[in-house]
Amino acid sequence: MAEAHQAVGFQFTVRPDGVDLKLSQEVIKNIYLSGLTAWKKRAIQFKNGVLAGVYPASPSSWLIVVIFMMSSLYTPVDPSLGMIDGVWLPPALQRTQSRAVLSAILFATGLWLFLIYLLRYSLKALLSYHGWIFESHGKMSTSTKVWLSLVKMFSGRRPLLYSFQASLPRLPVPSVDDTIQGYLESVRPLLDKQQYNQMEILAQDFKDSKAARLQRFLILKSWWATNYVSDWWEEYIYLRGRSPIMVNSNFYIMDLLYMTPTHRQAARAGNVVHAMLQYRRKLERGEHAPLRALGTVPMCSTQMERMFNTTRIPGIETDIVQHLTDRKHLVVYHKGRFFQVWLYTGGRHLLPSELETQFQRILNDPSEPQPGELKLAALTAGSRVPWARARIRHFSHGVNKVSLDAIESAAFFLALDDEPQGYDTGTFNSLDSYAKSLLHGKCYDRWFDKSFTLISYPNGKMGINAEHSWADAPIVGHMWEYVLATDCFHLGYTEEGHCKGDVNKGLPHPTRLQWQIPKECQDAIESSYLSAKKIAEDVDFHGRLFTEFGKGLIKKCRTSPDAFIQLALQLAQFRDQGVFCLTYESSMTRMFRDGRTETVRSCTNEAVAFVRAMEDCGTMNSDNAQRLALFRRAADKHQNMYRLAMTGSGIDRHLFCLYIVSKYLDIDSPFLKKVLSEPWKLSTSQTPQQQLNLVDINKFPKYVSGGGGFGPVADDGYGVSYIIVGENLITFHISCKFSCPDTDSSRFGENIHKAMLDIQGLFRPENDRNGAEIQAKAVPMENGNGKKHI
Repeated sequence: MAEAHQAVGFQFTVRPDGVDLKLSQEVIKNIYLSGLTAWKKRAIQFKNGVLAGVYPASPSSWLIVVIFMMSSLYTPVDPSLGMIDGVWLPPALQRTQSRAVLSAILFATGLWLFLIYLLRYSLKALLSYHGWIFESHGKMSTSTKVWLSLVKMFSGRRPLLYSFQASLPRLPVPSVDDTIQGYLESVRPLLDKQQYNQMEILAQDFKDSKAARLQRFLILKSWWATNYVSDWWEEYIYLRGRSPIMVNSNFYIMDLLYMTPTHRQAARAGNVVHAMLQYRRKLERGEHAPLRALGTVPMCSTQMERMFNTTRIPGIETDIVQHLTDRKHLVVYHKGRFFQVWLYTGGRHLLPSELETQFQRILNDPSEPQPGELKLAALTAGSRVPWARARIRHFSHGVNKVSLDAIESAAFFLALDDEPQGYDTGTFNSLDSYAKSLLHGKCYDRWFDKSFTLISYPNGKMGINAEHSWADAPIVGHMWEYVLATDCFHLGYTEEGHCKGDVNKGLPHPTRLQWQIPKECQDAIESSYLSAKKIAEDVDFHGRLFTEFGKGLIKKCRTSPDAFIQLALQLAQFRDQGVFCLTYESSMTRMFRDGRTETVRSCTNEAVAFVRAMEDCGTMNSDNAQRLALFRRAADKHQNMYRLAMTGSGIDRHLFCLYIVSKYLDIDSPFLKKVLSEPWKLSTSQTPQQQLNLVDINKFPKYVSGGGGFGPVADDGYGVSYIIVGENLITFHISCKFSCPDTDSSRFGENIHKAMLDIQGLFRPENDRNGAEIQAKAVPMENGNGKKHI
């Protein structure tokens, strides 16, 4: 009852002579501190907004320009060349003695704003140059060095997260000729002569009859919108999809592989949640450093805005993404119960020790789920239309609406699981089980509509399941890198494994969310659960740590690590299936305003020639020298395609947008229909490391993560995610479906492993000296040879 008394803000008694009001000093203090914190937050946001708004200039530069212009009033030299006298002022001000001063200030302000826009558009013009990305690794031309120097000069000092947004160029619309030529080249190795000739006819007919009109509308959109792709991509690829997002869209990210900072579930969750709140505070203030290629070229940060306080809301025809501001609570799920936990007290974040106390209270709570509550979240795992109808019918009023609003308005969602997970070298398939738990869990213990669900296990391991529509994996990965580093190296734990700091037992207990779920709604929940369970049980997953060699040795072979891996995947795919297939590799376009992704079609003519040479399928046997030459040609081709995709010259987003325009204009195009209906039987993605400064991998080799993964894209294909960790580790996440008799994730993992070794073998005797190094790198990680995450 103590907490109940503390929660009472005031008491009053009605008496004949009036009302006796008694206020709680503690509550009044908390209200005061909360208000003070809110005003400080607004002031900081305003200040940082101004700094980002005038970047690359600074507010102090305005004063310099004003003083410089004011000097014309007291010296014979007029730097304005007489233009100050031409500044118009209202008649009432023209008769005052301060007219000259006001005119000088107004002119100086106008000049200052003009200089800001000049600097900004100069930087935008510089950032539109992408020749640097096509230069050989380790070599930089004189022109690129001059360009880099100019970019650094125009970029200003100490930029904030959103400082460069207005200076980023727009994504260009490729020419129809280039796109069609690139498309035909990409399908040439996949089609026989007759099929290819038919595709050429369709492409030529489209080019001659419909393409010009569709392209004109697309160019018009590119002039009007900040990005001609991203809004349509979010709407039509994600939000209009009516199939379940669990497995089919959501992705996951793992915890540290070899290290668990504490085995106390509540303590680990307390530290991680606190680190996330720190990250969110810096994000809201725009205080994170912008991500920059070469340490100079800025990347778009738009996607980061919706990381917290965001939920995908189901609809009958399309979903929407709801983003709120300044949410002060999270919702926790444990053993079928939903709890609301406030994240602030007295105008500050709860400390890690206070969060640990709150989570431990939930873990100790013996109450049972209410009717229909246990599997309620299965609605977010099933098809979107039943969920949308159930939401309208059963959650639009009363106590159900209040509780659902609490979930959808929460900063994020936390699931306290009751079964341990994580990578264990002594347990067979532990990585597979861990990945499946993160990807779909029990189908009712994650709120798949939240921007992300933080998952906590009883052995101290953590992980994330993320909804995909609002952002791509590197955005969540950036946050997770910060959180892991803050958790392990800044917050820390006591010797007993608890969070550091005093325990505040006076906090109000977490609040149970209340539900009144009728039988009809319970039936809908069960139906969604059964359909989601069928999807989850069909996921065949295999995780593989490749430790024989890594990025360090691949670079000594003078090739791109990503191209090396992609060619290994092509070789593994051919060995596994006996045929080549359309291959998707995700590339980012964040060098442009509001950029997201582009597709690299990795199955090229050059890759096919290399794979056939490796398998001796050509007209003559190939020796290693020939294979190596073919490998280098294929790797160079892949790198060039990747660079084209990054610089806005990819083909798939252009074709996608042309198709959307054709649907709006009711123009039938057999060519575009054919292109957009082709299945990606091999879908791949690399998880990048973005903040290498957070953890010194050489000093802390066990503080590495296995990255993350996603479900299979095609019913009869594979999904492969990989992360290149440090110099000596590559982790693969492989998914397919049990229902397909032709795919097997473990078999494909073996094929990848063998393909990696076979390709590296081509560099002997050219690189014989690396043989001993490979053996040294093969030492198991638990013996101390380590690397780093994300």
